[in-house]
Amino acid sequence: MSLTTIIDATAAAVAQDTANATAPFAASGRLTTGVATEIQAGRHTLVIDEPPTLGGEDVAPNPVDFALASLISCQVVTYRFWADKPGIAVDTIDVSAVGDLDVRGFFGLDEGVRSGFGEVRLDVRLAGPESEERYRDLKAAVDAHCPTTAPCSTCSRIPRRSPSRSRSRAPSPDTRGVGASRQRSPGAQPAQSSTGRRWGMAGRHGGR
Repeated sequence: MSLTTIIDATAAAVAQDTANATAPFAASGRLTTGVATEIQAGRHTLVIDEPPTLGGEDVAPNPVDFALASLISCQVVTYRFWADKPGIAVDTIDVSAVGDLDVRGFFGLDEGVRSGFGEVRLDVRLAGPESEERYRDLKAAVDAHCPTTAPCSTCSRIPRRSPSRSRSRAPSPDTRGVGASRQRSPGAQPAQSSTGRRWGMAGRHGGR
């Protein structure tokens, strides 16, 4: 099914009943070994861990890695939808993100330091045949509509319930060795498209 068909069908469903606009998402997680978490999101299972410096074994990306990955992937999806909506041609979309996190907040070393990102910097590079003006219009649309543009600021609006007790369960025996070891290359540049123009668009998103 094309994105245009999905956009039109969604608009028609919401026009018929605004209740159709509500799309609940749910996930659950449990501690496995060390500080690793097994997450169930719909029919998908994934593991989140920490590096040894934070008590983990680095068998999977950590929560902060996933936060940036969620932001990046949501940017890509939003660019695709908002390019198709007005008919803006895009050949490639490359996104990188860098977040500044002061660990004094997490460890409680300074109560004046927030525990989340202080700032997240996005670098979006588009390649295609359109003019720079059209790609700037596309960026403005994405900035206005991407659900995870400010992942840390939304966390401050999450109502928190007190933990409830449940019976202990044996840890999953299959958590070690899940996922590949991370090789960070923050300076890596996306491959140049063989056709069309390429425009770089940077953005900053504060966590407060």
